[in-house]
Amino acid sequence: MQNTFKKTLLATAAAALIAGTAHADIKVGVILGFTGPIESLTPTMADSAELAFAEISNSGLLLGGESITSVRADSTCVDSSAATAAAERLVNSDNVVAIMGADCSGVTGAIAKNVGAPNGVAMVSPSATSPGLTNIEDNGVFFRTAPSDARQGVVLADIVMARGIDTVAVTYTNNDYGKGLADAFATAYLAAGGTITIEAAHEDGKADYSAEVGALSASGASELVVLGYLDQGGRGIIQSSLDSGAFDRFILADGMIGASLLDVDGGIEGTFGTLPGSESQGAAMFNDVAAAAGLEGTAPYAAQSYDAGALIALAMQSAGSADRAGIVAHLTKVANAPGEIILPGELAKGLQILADGGQINYEGATNVEFDSNGDPAGSYLEQEVKGGAFTTVKVH
Repeated sequence: MQNTFKKTLLATAAAALIAGTAHADIKVGVILGFTGPIESLTPTMADSAELAFAEISNSGLLLGGESITSVRADSTCVDSSAATAAAERLVNSDNVVAIMGADCSGVTGAIAKNVGAPNGVAMVSPSATSPGLTNIEDNGVFFRTAPSDARQGVVLADIVMARGIDTVAVTYTNNDYGKGLADAFATAYLAAGGTITIEAAHEDGKADYSAEVGALSASGASELVVLGYLDQGGRGIIQSSLDSGAFDRFILADGMIGASLLDVDGGIEGTFGTLPGSESQGAAMFNDVAAAAGLEGTAPYAAQSYDAGALIALAMQSAGSADRAGIVAHLTKVANAPGEIILPGELAKGLQILADGGQINYEGATNVEFDSNGDPAGSYLEQEVKGGAFTTVKVH
């Protein structure tokens, strides 16, 4: 998919050369965990952002005919030093004007504080959800299209209680994301009258999780909440639970939901959880746009990634240049009312309105609206494994 996008953008540049109106490509960084505990999710996330870049570039309307080139880098999801070094290369060597990413909360915070803020480079994360990022010292450069886990914890607690489950054990990955989400869930669940028999962190990268599962099972709960990563410790907890018979159904949050989890031995039929998403008109339009490009629009964080890419490009047009400071200053202007509503597949329309001096309100696939901290309110899909696949039960 990336090669297809590159060929398309090269063709656009070649056409400009022939017409005698060549422009240097605008470089935008895409930093995601292409290796690490969510590596099965990130290719589609990157492709979705690059789908927005291609739509913008192919319109010929960006800043009088400019094109966007994506420069990818690996955040690893978990290694803040490696992620910071990768982001520094993007900013100082590749000279990107903005960054789509990062993904996992810990590395995202490190990049925002150590690279984004001091260099004035806008970052729009499609998936970093830790509540701690809301008030991060970022010099105003950090935005996200996925809502904070402060809300996800409440939504998940409400769903669990509504299903009549009033006692659970909780395990979470031992990092900013896991701890923040566990705290939000526990606060809401206990306030609603639920009981948590044990709340225990787990480390990623272990070969054996039988000890952790033994402690969780010994707590007496028959339901297990797993707040981790689907390609790492969370998966290990689930597989060990199935192998030992300790638990056979699981309650999940966003980092655990993805197709790669469905092939655990023993199956997870009936497992349910929350994932940021929408079934709005914009979401349906994104599914069509994605399908035309050979992408799965309902894949975790695909919609948020497309929206992040689109917002960066539209902010350039609103600012009148691909200037780092201008992009930062105009992200909220293109995302929020007032202005004409722009949805997926309508990026050319948005570019034209801005070129003509008008205003847009980019709602995109996920009903984006930034608050003063760069956070969106967002909505959540209640998903359940039925017939061996994650299916949406309800939108919250």
